[in-house]
This record gives sequence, C-alpha cells and structure tokens, in this order.
Amino acid sequence: MADKIPLYLGFDPGRDGALAGVSPNVEPFVIPYDKTRYLHELQELDLQFSIRAVVEHVGAMPGQGSVSMFHFGETFGWLQGVLEAFRIPYELVRPQRWKKDYGCTSDKNTSIEVAKRLYPGVSLRRTPRCTKDHDGMAEALLMADYCQRRAHGQP
Repeated sequence: MADKIPLYLGFDPGRDGALAGVSPNVEPFVIPYDKTRYLHELQELDLQFSIRAVVEHVGAMPGQGSVSMFHFGETFGWLQGVLEAFRIPYELVRPQRWKKDYGCTSDKNTSIEVAKRLYPGVSLRRTPRCTKDHDGMAEALLMADYCQRRAHGQP
C-alpha cells in the first residue's frame, strides 16, 4: 500500500537482544527480547507501516557452549520465519559491517554511547528498575538506523 509510513527495524537476535524501530515520522522505540511481544508488535506495525528490516548475522563465538548456540540458532531461525510470514523484507548484516559505519568496536559500551548520542530520548534500559543501559537494545537501535540509512542511500 503506497500510503503506508516507512518504518525501519533492527533486530539484535538472541535472548539478550532486542527489536528497535526508527522512522522519519514516528518516535523511535526499542523492545527487549520477548517472542510474544515481538509477534504482537509486528502484527500491529504491519497494519500501518511499510516495513524493512535488518537482522544481525552472527555466528558461533569461541567459548560458547553448544546448548547456548543451539538456543541462539533457534531464535535466529524463528525471527527469520516471522519476518517471512509477515512478508517483511529483511537483510542479514554482519556486525563488522554495520558497526564500522558507526565507529563501534567489539566493546559493547561504544554501541551504547553512539545510540545515546543519535537517539538521546530513547531509554536503553530493559526495565524501569534497571540501572544500566543494555547493549542489545543499543545495537538493535543502531541497526534500525543502519536500515533507514541504507534505504535512503546514505553510508
């Protein structure tokens, strides 16, 4: 539908990840990992927005156990299946690629700093009781911004 507002989503997959959305016409938002909430939000968003998404494409890391990697892969596949079911176009992007555009390093605090600078009004805390910003939420927000920039041909 041509009259839908564009919305750009970023997904940091995994149980410590998040979903974030940005748009020129809507307040940015971040949702900590929650399968039920993701489904509800995507269903609502799909009705009013023209959505594009970026999903972080990460693989196994040294030192991670087989059980945690299995759960991560399960969540990663579930997320792709949900995006396919909603017919939301998405791109898998390696962390090295999107982080380079923002000057982020493997230190998760750099992602938090950049996200807070670009989106100062967005809370990066998983719950109101949390005292620390959450790197998964920051990275999801930056990936949503990355998706928006890519859609508009910006580096």
